[in-house]
Amino acid sequence: MSQFSILLNESGWALVLAALLGLAVGSFLNVVIHRLPLMVIKKFGDGETAAVAAAGSPLSLAMPASHCPNCKHRLAIRDNIPLVSFTLLRGRCRFCRATISLRYPMVELLCTVMTTVVVFLYGFGWTGMGGLVLTWTLIALAFIDLETGLLPDSLTLGLVWLGLLFSVGAFYVDAEQAVLGALAGYLSLWLLNRCFKLAAKKEGLGYGDMKLTAALGAWMGWQALPPLLMAASLMGLLIGLLGRAVGRIRPGQQIPFGPYLAMAGWLYFCLHKQWPGFFAVYAGG
Repeated sequence: MSQFSILLNESGWALVLAALLGLAVGSFLNVVIHRLPLMVIKKFGDGETAAVAAAGSPLSLAMPASHCPNCKHRLAIRDNIPLVSFTLLRGRCRFCRATISLRYPMVELLCTVMTTVVVFLYGFGWTGMGGLVLTWTLIALAFIDLETGLLPDSLTLGLVWLGLLFSVGAFYVDAEQAVLGALAGYLSLWLLNRCFKLAAKKEGLGYGDMKLTAALGAWMGWQALPPLLMAASLMGLLIGLLGRAVGRIRPGQQIPFGPYLAMAGWLYFCLHKQWPGFFAVYAGG
């Protein structure tokens, strides 16, 4: 029997549940991506200022209720159904017809696919649930960095500590590999940034990138760092060259590294246990 048939017979309902969970979490991640940077820098855009003033409470992930950032109209449940609402509304607000950012369906769809992949590979046990938390946090960090250039400590440092906690039970790597991975991840990018600063007289990487690399090292061990950083660098280089070719990236424009770290980290997390030879060329295996 093929793996696909086994999947349908034994794990079909688990994957349906994973897809629905991914849709719901993706909708929440859009809130995190939009509001967390505003909470970090403690300033609001026009829509948030008006909504917070009306609610009489500080901006949080829960308050105020979802609303259109253009007309400030509170959204009904029917306007918040992941993917479905965007499709039915044809990407426009029901009330003012302002365009809805494509980031919303992109995050929901991406979260659905990545959640399903993690459940397929790791199941719904502790290992799988840890992988889901890692996946969801990496999605949020990638899009926050793309939009704002920030990698909030509440997410990066939270991942570091959670990775170290999972290492106590050796769910992914043992405690020694996790601690060494966190230290090596941070120090490797810190040293690289110092060398770049001495040569170019400016920062090349942000401290958020260092903390995110430390987090990935805590989850996957120090051995993961060479292939992971190589993959992230290659992806960043290719996207940068493509952006320059089509005129979307200007000469001298800074390119956020966090999304490529997040992408490479997630791919390594999913692939290295299932197909260890996939990364052997970088790891020296």
